[in-house]
Amino acid sequence: MLEHLELFFKSIFIDNMVFAVFLGMCSYLAVSKKVATAVGLGAAVIFVLAVTVPLNWLLDQYLLRDGALAWLGPEYADYNLGFLSFILFIATIATMVQLVEIVVEKFSPSLYNSLGIFLPLIAVNCAILGGSLFMQARDIPTLGLALNYGISSGIGWFLAILAIAAIREKIRYSNVPAPLRGLGITFIITGLMGIGFQSFGGMLTGDNEPPEDGTPATTADKTEEKLLIKEEIEEDEKVVSYNEVIHK
Repeated sequence: MLEHLELFFKSIFIDNMVFAVFLGMCSYLAVSKKVATAVGLGAAVIFVLAVTVPLNWLLDQYLLRDGALAWLGPEYADYNLGFLSFILFIATIATMVQLVEIVVEKFSPSLYNSLGIFLPLIAVNCAILGGSLFMQARDIPTLGLALNYGISSGIGWFLAILAIAAIREKIRYSNVPAPLRGLGITFIITGLMGIGFQSFGGMLTGDNEPPEDGTPATTADKTEEKLLIKEEIEEDEKVVSYNEVIHK
């Protein structure tokens, strides 16, 4: 359970698709002029990531990686279809985006018209493909964690575009210097938001590694370790001082 919570919050705040790795910036900047439009696109991105990341995890585990075809028989264990990763991942993403486009056009024509070309362009949104590639690179062990990562990455992108859309709606009534109006002030705000999101990194860092036997480190253990480190530093200082005296 702790592993799921850590991955969830880390994917939203620390490894945010927009502020940490700058993926999906084209849609982030182009569709963030109105909150309503940003909410619609953000919800579509969450859905596509939540579906495609687990599906691509299954493809990676049982088809693409080295030895993944062993379930077909021992004679297939040496096959490696990793070179097909991009093709199959993009095919899965394009299928899901087409499904989202059909649903949005059917039930919300106004949202479909406001999103315009950016709805079908989710298929080539680097944040969507990046979610599957990061899942593969990080070697996420279970389908549940892959689903968690897809949803949390989508929520992180959704919060990013929702926040910048709300700020851009309010900033229209502010006295922004003429050279910074438009994308200029948007980039500055994005940078400040990125700094704010990165500050959450301290939430998931601990003081010390747990002991090798798997038991959690106690306060006494931490204090003893600090005393040992202090004694080692003092010994090193004494050796340095002694060497300086000898050389003189």
